[in-house]
Amino acid sequence: MNCMATLIVGAVEVQPVTRLLGAINDWVWGPPLLILLIGVGIYFTIRTRFLQFAKFGLMCRETMGKIFRRGPGAEGDVTPFQALSVAMGGTVGVGNIAGVAGAIAVGGPGAVFWMLLSGFLGMATKFAEVVLGLHYRKREPGGPMIGGPMMYITRGMGPQWKWLAAVFCVFGSLAALGIGNMTQAQAVADGVERLIQRDAAPKDLEQPVAARGPAARLRAARWITGGVLILAVGLVTIGGIQRIAHVAMFCVPFMCGVYMLAAFVVIAMHVTLVPGVLRLIVEQAFRPSAAVGGVLGVTLMKALRKGVARGVFSNEAGLGSAPMAHATAMTDHPARQGLWGVFEVFFDTIVMCFATALVILLTNAQTTGEDGAKLTMAAFGRSLGTTAGPTIVVLCMILTAYDTILAWCFYGETCSAHLFGHGHAVRMAYRLLWLPFILVGALWELKPVWTVAEILNGLMALPNLIALLALGGVVVQLTRGFLAGQPYVPPTD
Repeated sequence: MNCMATLIVGAVEVQPVTRLLGAINDWVWGPPLLILLIGVGIYFTIRTRFLQFAKFGLMCRETMGKIFRRGPGAEGDVTPFQALSVAMGGTVGVGNIAGVAGAIAVGGPGAVFWMLLSGFLGMATKFAEVVLGLHYRKREPGGPMIGGPMMYITRGMGPQWKWLAAVFCVFGSLAALGIGNMTQAQAVADGVERLIQRDAAPKDLEQPVAARGPAARLRAARWITGGVLILAVGLVTIGGIQRIAHVAMFCVPFMCGVYMLAAFVVIAMHVTLVPGVLRLIVEQAFRPSAAVGGVLGVTLMKALRKGVARGVFSNEAGLGSAPMAHATAMTDHPARQGLWGVFEVFFDTIVMCFATALVILLTNAQTTGEDGAKLTMAAFGRSLGTTAGPTIVVLCMILTAYDTILAWCFYGETCSAHLFGHGHAVRMAYRLLWLPFILVGALWELKPVWTVAEILNGLMALPNLIALLALGGVVVQLTRGFLAGQPYVPPTD
């Protein structure tokens, strides 16, 4: 589905195809899925006794307080921090920069409120995913530890549910090509193109770019961007999860530090406007106006849907992707690594996505008519200068997109290995298939790729959410045992 629809869109700009994708996306991300995503978050928030709030201090001690440690007698492939770095490499990506901007451009400031709400609830959902991923993990013969929805469906729910695990893996392997590959490469190519346009067109980032500059020059830049990404990704993915983890452990903290420092500078420059922006976010969440900034026809459902969808796109809580990375961690208890999952969503959505939203709204950049990464670049450019602001955003996008492409390659190959048999040959075949899609993503327009990615995200989430609800009792039992200091007993099958 992903390959067919996206190849059609990439070949020609066919308006009916774009409308069809939009209609499918509206159906997938309609009220049933939104209710299910939010409901699962509420369910685990209550069942774990508001763990993301009540045990916030414990989370800090078990994560940042023990950043390079591993549990005694722990089994796994990488350290807990390296596993977090890979998972955050998949979550802290273009969704934090371009996805938040897209949510505001389409859903208005109120989308930020629903994005934050999905983040708070997603902390509990991600905790449950990681706990189950660790609890039901197994080592692939001659390969890494395997965990994730496909494992807790087959081992936790029973062999009769293998078909559901297969459904997850089909959508997971395809969704990886969208959310973790093409959208990332596309956002980087858009950013590089914008920097080129800055030299060729008037330096006014507050207006939509009309002058595109020499077409051949821009096209060549996209080809070069895609080619460089292919080379950089291929050199790392060939080494598997351990090489990915070592790269992510450096790139993710560095990128987050640079981006957050720039965001804090912009927020500090407009600190007196923060209360008004916060009030606007809350008001527009429940009573969106007909025209807010450059946004027309914003409704409550549109704000809610875009906020939740882009929040999930960013933190991936409920998708079932991150447990595949966390399952490789050297840890002595699933709940201990689950706290790293809570931290992952907290930093991704509550800290980083919210910082991006504040920068856009404080600078009133949503009125430019831009979308995606170009909107975020315009926002930073208004405060940090038309050279420094966009350059910082593009450099951070390059690093974060690179990390995301690496992480999602591992997720996609893990899903494929479950479908076609574990082994080096299957994983290597998927890695080779992965590389051309980077170039395809770099050459496409923004909207169709994001739409297909959102569709596959929703389809990927459904099997995982069903499994989470079915195995909620296991999560509660493991959590209570961990908090009570009881030794962990893995499943025997």
